[in-house]
Amino acid sequence: MGNLRRLVLDVLKPLDPSIEELAQVLADLDGVDGVNISIYEIDRRVENAKITIEGQHLIYEDIVAVIEENGGSVHSIDEVAAGRVLIEDVDTAQD
Repeated sequence: MGNLRRLVLDVLKPLDPSIEELAQVLADLDGVDGVNISIYEIDRRVENAKITIEGQHLIYEDIVAVIEENGGSVHSIDEVAAGRVLIEDVDTAQD
């Protein structure tokens, strides 16, 4: 079975911890090479975030556990890449 290389998650998180703190905790997980967190909506107590994680061998359960330990919840998995190499999306006639 191929290993996970990229995950793009739609996450609801509290304002605390900050995205800087959450990114650092996620980046410290084994197999994670990089983390990008973008906020696309802010409410009084929560933020909606897109979290992109890349690495050589991501463990989805560990990533979700860190998000939940920090008060967040995964709403959806918006993209997954697995295998020996990352393949970028290509525009097609349908796009």
